[in-house]
Amino acid sequence: MKHKTPQEETLNTPINNNNANSLNHYKLITVGLIIGLAGIFLRFTGTWNLIDTVSNILFTIGSVICIKAVLDILK
Repeated sequence: MKHKTPQEETLNTPINNNNANSLNHYKLITVGLIIGLAGIFLRFTGTWNLIDTVSNILFTIGSVICIKAVLDILK
């Protein structure tokens, strides 16, 4: 019986990369983009303090959601 080196074992084991093709990641990116675009749209609707604050919060939430989805894909 021949012992396998760690490199040989790595070469023979299949890599499961189906996680990147999961539809849930792309749905999450789409939701993040919609929220972020809503925040950007609100920036141009007026110059009230409340609208500026809400638009910045929406844009930040959308950006965080998109970054989380991309990092999950890369993981």
